[in-house]
Amino acid sequence: MEQTAKKKIRLNKFLSECGIASRRKSEELIKDGRVSVNGKIVTDFAYEVLLESDDVRVDGEKVKPEQKIYFLLNKPKGFITSTKDEKGRNTVINLIKTNKTIFPVGRLDYDTTGVLLLTNDGDFANALTHPSKKIIREYIAGLDKELTKEHRERLLKGITLDRRKSIFKRIYFPKKKNYKVVGVEVLEGRNHFVKRMFNSLGYEVKSLERVKFGEFTVDDLPVGKSRKLSYTEIRKHL
Repeated sequence: MEQTAKKKIRLNKFLSECGIASRRKSEELIKDGRVSVNGKIVTDFAYEVLLESDDVRVDGEKVKPEQKIYFLLNKPKGFITSTKDEKGRNTVINLIKTNKTIFPVGRLDYDTTGVLLLTNDGDFANALTHPSKKIIREYIAGLDKELTKEHRERLLKGITLDRRKSIFKRIYFPKKKNYKVVGVEVLEGRNHFVKRMFNSLGYEVKSLERVKFGEFTVDDLPVGKSRKLSYTEIRKHL
C-alpha cells in the first residue's frame, strides 16, 4: 500500500487555524521574527510546514493544532470585550465555560449588550470583521432625545467622522412614535461608531444593544448566556 503524502500547510494559515491569531496578524508575528520552525526563525509566511512532524513555536511556546470552536453570547452590561483586563474587571471570557483559549470577534463597549461571537478560529474572525466582507451590524439605540427627521437624513446621507464619510445604512423606529429608540444598520466596525455618530449631532446614547451581526441574533438567548454554534451556522461566513 502506498504511503499517504504528508500534509503541508502555509505557516500563516497554520498559525491561524491553531487559534493564535487571524491570518493577517499571524503574518505580522512571522515578519517580526517571533515564529520558529524546527528551531529556526522563519520570516516567510508562505513557508510550508508539515502538520504531523514540524515543531512550530511562537515566542518559544509550541503551537499545537486545536479543534475550532464557536460561541454566540448575549453580552450583558459590565463586561469588557477582551481576553483579560489590566484593571481586573470582568471580561466576556468569564461568561463562557470552555477549556480552550478563545477570543472575541470584534468589540462591544463595556455598557453595550447583545450579539457577541467568540472563537479560536482566526480566519472566521477575520471573515466577519474585514471591511471587504461588508457584514451588517444592527443596533437598537436609546437616545436622550428624539431623533429629528433632518438628522435622520444626514446620518443616512453621510457625515464626516475620522476625516471620512460615515453613514448608517438604514434607520428605523422599532417602537411606534417613539423617536428616542432608534434601530440602525451599519457596515462599520470602528470603536464606538454608533455612539460617536449620534454624539456628532448632539445626541447622547443612553443604551445600546447589538441585535444582529451578520446572520447571528440572540433572540432566543437570555442575557449573559451563551451557546455553541454549529459548523453549518458559521460556514457561510468562512
